[in-house]
Amino acid sequence: MKRILIVGLPTLAALLLILTIGPATGQVKKGKTRPLTTHQLMSGLVRPNCAALGKGVKKAPTDDKGWHALATNAALLNEASYVLMADGRCPDGVWAGAAKTLREGSAAALKSIDQQDAAGTATAFKSMTQACAACHKAHRPKKKK
Repeated sequence: MKRILIVGLPTLAALLLILTIGPATGQVKKGKTRPLTTHQLMSGLVRPNCAALGKGVKKAPTDDKGWHALATNAALLNEASYVLMADGRCPDGVWAGAAKTLREGSAAALKSIDQQDAAGTATAFKSMTQACAACHKAHRPKKKK
């Protein structure tokens, strides 16, 4: 009887937790009420601005126009961090944590960009990409072979 209690109670507790909170979810396809899909958000807003910011940190701008372009990229990524949390799109703490890190990293990037600090911008960008990687690990659909 003791053995059943020792093995059974933790298993029962885990099952109740899963049923109460819900299983870990995969990628959220879109918000609850708005038509933008997660794929569209990533391919149309996040990916191009992340790529442009990444390119900009590899070779720092040489004029105000270039720094302004990087500021636009960072500001749009910051805004994306809010969209990722809006309209019931957030499935769990991994997603929420990544959105928060994206928000904080892009704000730090904006501050560095405003000071035309290439090294600071690169550091902020690295934290942003780590947030993306963590969320993608948990939520990006696996590619079919």
